[in-house]
Amino acid sequence: MATTIAVMLYLNWELTLLALALLPAFVFPSKRVGKRLQRITREQMGLNADMNSTMQERFNVSGAMVAKLFGHPDRELESFSGRASRVRDIGVKIAVYSRTLFVTLALVSAVGTAVVIYVGGRLALSRRMSTGDVVAFVAYVGALYMPLTLLTNSRVDLMTSFVSFERVFEVLDLPHAITDAPDAVPIEAPLGRIEFRDVHFRYPRANEVSLASLEMGGAFEEETTSGEVLHGVDFVAEPGMTVALVGPSGAGKTTMSNLIPRLYDVTSGAVLIDGLDVRAVTLESLRDSIGVVAQDPHLFHDTIRNNLRYARPNATDEQIVAACKDAQIYELIASLPDGLNTLVGERGYRLSGGEKQRIAIARVLLKAPVIVILDEATSHLDSESEVLIQRALAAALESRTSIVIAHRLSTIVNADMILVVEDGRIVQRGRHHDLVGIPGTYADLYTTQFARAGAG
Repeated sequence: MATTIAVMLYLNWELTLLALALLPAFVFPSKRVGKRLQRITREQMGLNADMNSTMQERFNVSGAMVAKLFGHPDRELESFSGRASRVRDIGVKIAVYSRTLFVTLALVSAVGTAVVIYVGGRLALSRRMSTGDVVAFVAYVGALYMPLTLLTNSRVDLMTSFVSFERVFEVLDLPHAITDAPDAVPIEAPLGRIEFRDVHFRYPRANEVSLASLEMGGAFEEETTSGEVLHGVDFVAEPGMTVALVGPSGAGKTTMSNLIPRLYDVTSGAVLIDGLDVRAVTLESLRDSIGVVAQDPHLFHDTIRNNLRYARPNATDEQIVAACKDAQIYELIASLPDGLNTLVGERGYRLSGGEKQRIAIARVLLKAPVIVILDEATSHLDSESEVLIQRALAAALESRTSIVIAHRLSTIVNADMILVVEDGRIVQRGRHHDLVGIPGTYADLYTTQFARAGAG
């Protein structure tokens, strides 16, 4: 570009200054339109994120089933159409702004070229420039304006691209809520001793763990500080013990189990494994020591074999079969046409609730951790399957520390220690035969359940 301007000055400095005088006309529209496109692009990305969230949440297998069962597919369609219309409208708006900028820059270039031709023609008629020089000058003007047009468009593209970078780096820069301490040490040869020492806990607010741009609508709802969920919890589970957590829904049982693998950190107090604060050990070694069977186990849209190997990637087929037999699920798998290569579908929707739970139990047995957490692991099983699973679990957990969350008290009568949790506090502790004879929450739960069973 500098060479082009130098040649133009050599041919005629007056025409060169005239051509350069139009350069601000390239910058002004790009500055105005670029800022608007940047704002609209940010809005478009927010709308696209909302659309993706809606599709993943509402139109997956589970969401679509809820919409059908509760009779609101038309309402969901109307809501989705409204969001899709907003995405369409903003896409049209971006296209219009982009085309307007392109046309404006082309118009400025054409006007500049026309002015140079007009003034150059007048100079040629007055014999102050030769015709050849005018033609050459017009060619150099085109060579000057074309790169400027491209650079101006590139500037606008760069400004809109920065919106994407902002969103990406916003997520990348978000600090992780749970990380290894700088001096974290691995758990060597874990034994499985668990200790809760004066544990207090409250769940973090959304703005403490997430970004407004990731929320639906791009903003947090007003949220006050959540109250404590656990209040001064103390207990010790020695290696090999089975500790049962019972109590009403919302008492804090699952929250207690989530603190052991450090899905959350305690607000105050400490959770210790083998005498080490879980915040002082590496996450990898901590979670290698723990196996969890959730109340609603998640299976990936993959084969049964790969879902099981997720817990132990180097497991052999013999080990997989042994774990499935222990979980009382192998006969079912063997009866399937593709056996272990059967696809379970999204979240395992092709399997029943009990079958998913038994596969989840097999996955934990394959991992062979020293600590096992069972969160209502038999809630989807019929009575016959539950008896088989209880036998399998009794053998599999014999040498492991296990935390068992159960609403059905019949499943934990043989636990080494039962902790009765109510309103985030341990209100009773002991063995079944001790607690059932003492007036209190456990005796009330036991009486209610068995009275209901007798009435049935």
